[in-house]
Amino acid sequence: MVESATISESPNKTIGLLSASQAIVGSQQALIMSVSALVGVTMAPDPALATLPITTMVFGLALAAGPATMIIHRFGRKRAFIGGAMLSILGGLLAAMAIIFGAFVLFCIALFVGGSAAAFGQQYRFAAADSVPAEMKGKAVSWVMAGGVVAGFLGPALSYWGRHWIEGAEYAGSFIAMSGLALFGIVLLTQANLARAEKRDDTEVKRPFLELLREPDIFVPIVSGVASYGLMTLVMVAAPLAMVVVCGHPNEAATTAIQWHIVSMFAPSFITGSIITRIGARATTGMGLALILGCALIALNGIEIWHFNLALILLGVGWNFGFIGSTTLLAQGYRPEDAARVQAMNEQLVFGVMAVASVSSGVLLQTIGWQSINVLAIPIATGAIALLAWGDWRARKPQAAT
Repeated sequence: MVESATISESPNKTIGLLSASQAIVGSQQALIMSVSALVGVTMAPDPALATLPITTMVFGLALAAGPATMIIHRFGRKRAFIGGAMLSILGGLLAAMAIIFGAFVLFCIALFVGGSAAAFGQQYRFAAADSVPAEMKGKAVSWVMAGGVVAGFLGPALSYWGRHWIEGAEYAGSFIAMSGLALFGIVLLTQANLARAEKRDDTEVKRPFLELLREPDIFVPIVSGVASYGLMTLVMVAAPLAMVVVCGHPNEAATTAIQWHIVSMFAPSFITGSIITRIGARATTGMGLALILGCALIALNGIEIWHFNLALILLGVGWNFGFIGSTTLLAQGYRPEDAARVQAMNEQLVFGVMAVASVSSGVLLQTIGWQSINVLAIPIATGAIALLAWGDWRARKPQAAT
């Protein structure tokens, strides 16, 4: 059995603490995304490997996504989330050490640890969704994700703030600050009254994974979530290098573009829940994928700084609607007894594709170029929108028949 359907005590406080914790996790990821490729360029044996540290972070997230979900359901959310924050502290300290000693491999390992820590943070949204009635799931998820608004400012601010703390080791101080922030996150999590994520009863009949995946209420939101997150990663990872290395824009412009991208990823969360309530999770997800299409079209129109800024803003808003909509749609589609396995399967697929997108991004930028990367986004987003439309038609068909 999974946890009870509602938070028994102080739900607003719990969701607020999860939102603050999401801000911390998001700021750590924002910092990594903002500076890791730039740090990688200075240490990598080949410029084509500059995005490898970010890729190892995504691989850490992908490989830990499923196990993190099962750990949460086995040992409880609070203990698992605190364990994830401790991994984040370790990752930040290892990254700082790697920069100080110029150890590229250690830097990659540090970001792998940081990605593993982020796998636990990704579960904050399910902690909210599983704690409220079905009609409130969209708002609960969106308010937790709204913590990322702070992340959009705090992450890049940490990169600026700690950039020159240690002479001759640019950005090492930023990662030390990241570890300090994770320590504060542990304090917040100890105060949260989280709904329990209990183990399933071993006597319950387990449905095979293939049977679960054949259910449209499960595979459609998983595919749309994969498309939203995968495309966002593919474009976002390539964008700073495209701006600085390919187009000759200054580092500060790339950092600012990513900052506004992160803000646009999470700022809509204040209204995304209301949009879902009004038009439904499926339509909201489709709207997000349409905005990702808009991002590709803007990027194909030019390479001035404003083209990058506008494209990344649309990409961020599109991700927000697409990912929160998909999460809500999935949370409405599985049975309570299937929650742990469906969540684990979703996280493994979403972040596995993220890993592929991340590792492909730098290579594709070097081989086919920035604009061709955006061309690739068009058929993927269009296909996901078509699948959502089919799911909507299928959902309405019984009603039409009656």
